[in-house]
Amino acid sequence: MLKSLQFVLVGLAAISGLTISPTIAAAQDLELRLGPGGVGVYDRNRDRDRGRYDGYDRRGPRGCDPDDALDIARSEGLRRAQIVRMSPRSIVVQGMTRRGPERMTFANRRGCPEI
Repeated sequence: MLKSLQFVLVGLAAISGLTISPTIAAAQDLELRLGPGGVGVYDRNRDRDRGRYDGYDRRGPRGCDPDDALDIARSEGLRRAQIVRMSPRSIVVQGMTRRGPERMTFANRRGCPEI
């Protein structure tokens, strides 16, 4: 009786181990990343599932992302930063510094260089 009980327990442990292992393997494709926008969860399978051609044009000129312009302005010391004006050539961000209201102008191209 004791031998059969041990056999059943070993079988249950093996079955439960098989059901847990796929969930552990799936969790290995997630990673936490720290960046300018804060903490984010990145799924490695997402890029693989979309395939190589996902509609993103790598050749075309990309402009400055407004969130990137705000992040750069905040890192330069602007508090309560907000976008005041956006044009095809520039993005204007306004906020407060120790001295009072301040404006920063960024070129609307990749990397958001300050003008």
